[in-house]
Amino acid sequence: MKLLSDTLARVKPSPTIAVTNKAADLKAAGADVIGLGAGEPDFDTPQHIKDAGIAAIHAGKTKYTAVDGIIELKQAICAKFKRDNTLEYTTDQVTVSSGGKQVLYNALIATLNEGDEVIIPAPYWVSYPDMVLLAGGTPVVAQASVQTNYKLTADQLEAAITPNTKWFIFNSPSNPTGAGYSWEELKELTDVLLRHPHVWVMSDDMYEHLAYDDFRFCTPAEVEPQLYERTLTTNGVSKAYAMTGWRIGYAAGPKELIGAMRKVQSQSTSNPCSISQWAAVEALNGSHDFIAQNNKAFVRRRNLAVKMLNDAAGITCPVPEGAFYVYPSISGVIGKTTPKGTKLNTDEDFATALLEETGVAVVFGAAFGLSPNFRVSYATSDKALKEACLRIQSFCASLD
Repeated sequence: MKLLSDTLARVKPSPTIAVTNKAADLKAAGADVIGLGAGEPDFDTPQHIKDAGIAAIHAGKTKYTAVDGIIELKQAICAKFKRDNTLEYTTDQVTVSSGGKQVLYNALIATLNEGDEVIIPAPYWVSYPDMVLLAGGTPVVAQASVQTNYKLTADQLEAAITPNTKWFIFNSPSNPTGAGYSWEELKELTDVLLRHPHVWVMSDDMYEHLAYDDFRFCTPAEVEPQLYERTLTTNGVSKAYAMTGWRIGYAAGPKELIGAMRKVQSQSTSNPCSISQWAAVEALNGSHDFIAQNNKAFVRRRNLAVKMLNDAAGITCPVPEGAFYVYPSISGVIGKTTPKGTKLNTDEDFATALLEETGVAVVFGAAFGLSPNFRVSYATSDKALKEACLRIQSFCASLD
């Protein structure tokens, strides 16, 4: 009898984590490596949030909590949704998990049956398709393009929907592209969804507060209130609050769905870390002044990366509306050869050669479902980002 399940054979390890680990290993071995693969801010968690966590420890708030979150955090989440998104929820419509990934996974495990389809716009966050597969569903990839700044059109969404569609996963601003949907662009998608009442909406709003220039964030249930009863709006404190390691994600939606997700969590991890929950209460209720300050740095870095990558031979890089990623197209370098003789047939070849020959770690586009591209995380210092882009320019100029 074999040990491993057939389900496990259908999924792959996270490519973003693999790139980060490989870069760390090379750096530990003495290589001059600049990592642009990690999807987390380089800023520290703000002091008032850290203080709230420390205070929780001193107050002895170190015991088990309710399975899906303390009431104080659920109240803070309800207040956040009303304040930021004009969405009204009660605490029994809210769930808290150990990170945004667990929120999404719980929802998929709780709802998918064999034959159920989940529409995932590409480029997508690497975990979406594999979580669907683990939950027994079928990912249906709807590919956007650089011509639409990597945003799905209403016609593409309409074409992807079938009688078997259970969920549409929506992410704006996007990982990996940073693309953000305007109110008008999102309304075109929600108009399609209104015509298909069997399709549920899973909105991943993790990068909500990382929105730049004149872009205004909006979420599906806000744009189209008629979708409220079949929308799971998910979020977390990881990105905007620089709390990736604290592992707190949350969601709000219909009571039946939230109850099913609670049941899944009760038999898997149980409650999220109690200390992290109290820190998250302060994150949501306390001062947000630091977000605007951090975003100034992100805009500066975005502009630096976009300009320098567009100056590289064979690369085209759109300007994203948010998050801290750019997703350049490298169609102009495919088929060329590096100075060390490596033929660049794919974007994975490009990313591998770039790391091995220049010490710059990026994530190849195929991992996100759209090639030939690569993802750069500019959540790093200006100095490191500039040096990495200079190396990419030199690498592209050297191709034969």
